[in-house]
Amino acid sequence: MKGSESLLATATAAGVQACFANPGTTEIPLVEAFDQVPGVRAVLALSEGVVTGAADAYARMTGIPAMTLLHLGPGFANGIANLHNARRARTPMINIVGEHATWHQPADAPLNSDIESLARPVSGWVGRTTSAASTAVEFVEAYQATLQQRLPATLIAAADHMWGQGGMPAEVPAPPGRPVVDDQQVAAIAKLLSSGRRRPALLLGGHALSAEGIRTAARIASTVGAEVLAERSFARIERGPQIPPVRSLPHLPADVIKALDGFSHLVLVGARTPVAYFGYRGMPSFPLPNDLKVHTLADTDQDAVEALRALADATGSTAADLPSAERPQVQSPEGPLTAASIASAIVLTQPEHAIVVNEGVSSGAAYPAIAAAAPPHTELTNTGGAIGMGIPAATGAAIACPDRAVINFQADGSAAYTVQALWTQARESLDVATVICANSRYRILEAELQRAGADELGTVAASLTSLADPAVDWTAVARGFGVPGSRATTGEELLDALRRAHAEPGPHLIQAVL
Repeated sequence: MKGSESLLATATAAGVQACFANPGTTEIPLVEAFDQVPGVRAVLALSEGVVTGAADAYARMTGIPAMTLLHLGPGFANGIANLHNARRARTPMINIVGEHATWHQPADAPLNSDIESLARPVSGWVGRTTSAASTAVEFVEAYQATLQQRLPATLIAAADHMWGQGGMPAEVPAPPGRPVVDDQQVAAIAKLLSSGRRRPALLLGGHALSAEGIRTAARIASTVGAEVLAERSFARIERGPQIPPVRSLPHLPADVIKALDGFSHLVLVGARTPVAYFGYRGMPSFPLPNDLKVHTLADTDQDAVEALRALADATGSTAADLPSAERPQVQSPEGPLTAASIASAIVLTQPEHAIVVNEGVSSGAAYPAIAAAAPPHTELTNTGGAIGMGIPAATGAAIACPDRAVINFQADGSAAYTVQALWTQARESLDVATVICANSRYRILEAELQRAGADELGTVAASLTSLADPAVDWTAVARGFGVPGSRATTGEELLDALRRAHAEPGPHLIQAVL
């Protein structure tokens, strides 16, 4: 076999099912190999930011690493922003980055670059192929590393190793499990929670925000008198009538301190200690009340759900009834659109088991506030703050779960970064409804300027936050990429547009004008 064929055969044996690609000349042997070695679905995207964002969401939804195929260092660099988000989401994925033939690399051709230096900040493992014969084994190293570390792995594949003969599929060991929490740690946290001190809180993140994780945490909290919270930027959360609602921490550090005030202990379960997004003057990096003690039940690498099961046993919570919670009442939106009315329209129309990708940015908090009123669904968010993840993530989620509707709650400013993903949605006939919150400005920057003391924006500051001159015609953009587009200015129009989008197969875009 060629090296490229042995790589794909090994990926198939490992259970990899999708490769999101934007290839170039150095990747031609791998492009050819997709026809020779069936098993991995190749999905073309028009930009590398779409490739990496789609692979991130695909793996979040399936738990199976997706592959990406990227063209040399510049192609990898174009995808780094969404790889940053994938690293923050602790997503397993394997980046295959084409490289010049080994004998051509010393010539310093125009596309030559230091790919390792680009890859290390967003990868848990970085390696290179060494020959056609060893390519499959080196792929297995990347595969094992991404599952063990729960971080992207990057394999740099030289063109001559891909077209060269002598490759053989490699044996793929069983996937490594997550490390389990020590029994003594569980016992210590159980003792803390059962001590009768002031009210503790469980802060869930990562896999702990699965349906089982939330239900188990809610039983523990009900038994010991605690509250369950969710980290601010979670990779994935499950919601539904049989899952207790979980309050997320707010965005601003002053609001985080206020939200945690009154708790005596904060127990981290697959979550990090809360950290401010930015360094605000007069605010600490870790916005915690002075008297709050932080403890860790399970870190971000460990099996947080198994840790919660063990803690439930230790606190006598396993058979506890789930606490009842009043679901929010959502009114049918009427009149001019606001962030709240857009969220209401989505909740009132979303199908059961939908996947909601939330990159609403300044409008994004409106949806989680009422999401508990919606049918069972999954929400994905921007974990790393690098904007432009929403449309690609919706694309990857739709490919991962073709039997589920996908709704992209999307800010207009961040949509412009990776709008090319609409083309892939049209090409693959994906059931994605994209709702563009079109306020024609970087509203989040305006808010930050106001917090910095700018009561009135100057001419230059206003120009750097406005998207209104010229205003983007999102319906025309969508049609240009092969996606039907419509425009809504009122709650009634948005409800109608969403119902049509969910009733008709394929992708749709709705420009919701704020």
